Amino acid sequence: MPTSITVTSLSFTWPDGSPVFEDLDVAFGPGRTGLVGVNGSGKSTLLKLIAGELTPADGTVRVAGEVGYLPQNVTLDTTLRVDEALGIADRRAALHAIEAGDVSEAHFETVGDDWDVEERALATLGELGLGHIGLDRTIGEVSGGESVLLRLAALLLRRPDVLLLDEPTNNLDLYARRRLYAAVQAWPGVLVVVSHDRELLDLADQIADLRSGEITWYGGNYSAYEEALETEQEAAERMVRVAEADFRRQKRELTDAQVKLARRKRYAQKMYDTKREPRAVMKLRSRAAQVSAGKHRIMHEEKLAEARERLDEAVEAVRDDDEIRVDLPFTAVPPGRTVLTLQDLGLRYGARVKGGFELRGPERVALIGRNGAGKTTLLRTVAGELAPEAGEVTAHVPLRFLPQRLDVLDGERTVAENVARFAPGATNNRIRARLARFLFRGARADQQAATLSGGERFRAALAALMLAEPAPQLLLLDEPTNNLDMASVRQLTTALDSYEGALIVASHDLPFLESIGITRWLLLEEGELREITPEAVGYSA
Repeated sequence: MPTSITVTSLSFTWPDGSPVFEDLDVAFGPGRTGLVGVNGSGKSTLLKLIAGELTPADGTVRVAGEVGYLPQNVTLDTTLRVDEALGIADRRAALHAIEAGDVSEAHFETVGDDWDVEERALATLGELGLGHIGLDRTIGEVSGGESVLLRLAALLLRRPDVLLLDEPTNNLDLYARRRLYAAVQAWPGVLVVVSHDRELLDLADQIADLRSGEITWYGGNYSAYEEALETEQEAAERMVRVAEADFRRQKRELTDAQVKLARRKRYAQKMYDTKREPRAVMKLRSRAAQVSAGKHRIMHEEKLAEARERLDEAVEAVRDDDEIRVDLPFTAVPPGRTVLTLQDLGLRYGARVKGGFELRGPERVALIGRNGAGKTTLLRTVAGELAPEAGEVTAHVPLRFLPQRLDVLDGERTVAENVARFAPGATNNRIRARLARFLFRGARADQQAATLSGGERFRAALAALMLAEPAPQLLLLDEPTNNLDMASVRQLTTALDSYEGALIVASHDLPFLESIGITRWLLLEEGELREITPEAVGYSA
């Protein structure tokens, strides 16, 4: 029986009553499937249901084969040794005991047929770029990105038939991403991946688009999906125009029919009043005319209702891809003006910026480097959250920092109240008008920050910083695309198009960095910050 996932009549509702799926039917076969959809559409929930982490309210999930699941937020006990995290500690200990001369039957039972488990573990770590870690170190000694790869290594060692990956590239540097891409390309069984990483999705054999509780399939990788979607949307927009024209025509015809009916009534009344024909004849004609007119009116009303239904269906087929469009003139920085200076900067945990560094005018700087290199520490030091160990940081303009955790928002306050904290001089009407440009219109501005989805929370945090007073002329962003769906990444890109100040972005997402017009590339490596050319950005290749 071929390895597969079969979901039948699946229903799932959160404890607060919010429905996620109702009678969902879907099957995943051999090959690599990219599962895409907007934030909150249920992608992670579906993976958890398949993995058995959640129980459906109704329906069934059947998997032919063993499942390996890599969740979006990987947490490992920092006291574990690497071999324990990989799930091979018992077999490894039994092997070492046998090699030392202990021929206890229990050791042989523990090892089973897996005599090369240690060699396989080291080889798997090497393939993922973790060969330097070793099996006896503790998890507390590795970076966040390395812990994600360790969890993946544990899955690969188990050799499951089905592999489920939820945003696996979050917090992975360029080196680690390349290793992950290679592992995905080499995967022989069923693989379903949820990701916003375009390069990873371009390795997929097919795309499953989860929208409004249903899945639509597209053959090919993410680039092919985008082309197909664009063609679909063009056709859908044409259908809307056709349906609108038909709806207007049916309204005109109904109005014309009503005018004709009114004329007939007036004429019949005139004939009756003047008694030009026998009364019985006029009554017969009047009843016949009313029946005919009634049928005519009903026919046009039915046609109008059908036209309205076709228009509603056509409008529903067009995706609502709202974009953030906001005018931010007070963020502008004149070319040549000094925005930031760093001088012989020593950071916590050992990184340094030797000599001087200057940021001038509306430059857009990409800060890249391996996990644990100190990028977040540098941004937090520039933002004033951490004091430098040595040297000086001088910001010459107002700045704002958007951390990975998005903890600039107070979860107990509404979106509007959060923005008001950063712009205390702005009126409520002004705040709401500007929030509408960030797609928080009407009552949505009154949502508590704690209830927002990941993409909404990011948008609210971005609005709070970009609408702050005084206007930020230097914006620091730390891994801004983590956990964002493709639509949210596009919204971020369009918002940054409107920003006229200087920008420093720490990110491993090269397509995103290229889309926002980066002018300088800085590499933080081995404790030193240095400028590199755009051609050298693929340093992990």
